[in-house]
Amino acid sequence: MAESGVTRIHALPTGSLPDRVCFVVMVTSGPETILSIDKLVVRYRARDTGPNGKLAVDRLTLEVQRGEVFGFLGPNGAGKTSTMNVLLGFIPPTAGTVSLFGVPVDRPIARQRIGYLPELTYYYRFLSAEELLRFYARIFGLPTEVREQRIDMVLKLVELEHARKKTIRTYSRGMQQRVGLAQALINDPDLLILDEPTSGLDPIGRMKVRSIIQRLKQEGKTVFFSSHELGEVETVCDRVAILSQGELKTLGRVDELIRQYECDLEKIFLKVIGYSSEP
Repeated sequence: MAESGVTRIHALPTGSLPDRVCFVVMVTSGPETILSIDKLVVRYRARDTGPNGKLAVDRLTLEVQRGEVFGFLGPNGAGKTSTMNVLLGFIPPTAGTVSLFGVPVDRPIARQRIGYLPELTYYYRFLSAEELLRFYARIFGLPTEVREQRIDMVLKLVELEHARKKTIRTYSRGMQQRVGLAQALINDPDLLILDEPTSGLDPIGRMKVRSIIQRLKQEGKTVFFSSHELGEVETVCDRVAILSQGELKTLGRVDELIRQYECDLEKIFLKVIGYSSEP
């Protein structure tokens, strides 16, 4: 793991005498860990799950560094949403530790610097994009002058300036997804958590969302997202983690995994989760 902010002290000889040295302090900096998950366990208990409950996430450990686009992959029921719910503070972990920006996730301050786009967005459809974003900006307590600047900025980013005063009920599926991205960005977050951001979009809609994610990366944002669109993931992600039945099956850089398995990400995914098309 790369070291971050490590101070090294080197003793260098000085002058002609061997016992005379000077100490030179060198500070090296590495990537900053934005998201840290260590041995996370999530277990649900209900009447029909038996005395031990249902194990949704089993000792998951991973880290995401600043500026990464990180793909969080797995089939339905793999534990992705449960993990995201812990990151967002919606549910507590059964065991293990989770932190954002070095702060335990159960502290509200840890979630002030994130933006979230759920898989299914539910907005007041009688509002316009402009009104919706103003509502979320007020929730974050943005001052009026900052609020209006951010609204203009994110609407331009998601290419909805032309429809800012139209009601959301008139939006296409792709436009609704992009206004969801806009609300996730309204507080200028350092970390974006996106749950299936291209779900249900046509090729043009997926292309636009992919372009937005790439622009966010260029701005130094960190993006953590789940997706079943593995072609999109292969294009935009730096690293990926693949889960199956709550367990981490593989983790690494996309290009390195492709070299290791000698196939594309979709085939890698099927291999590591143990899927076989043969009867």
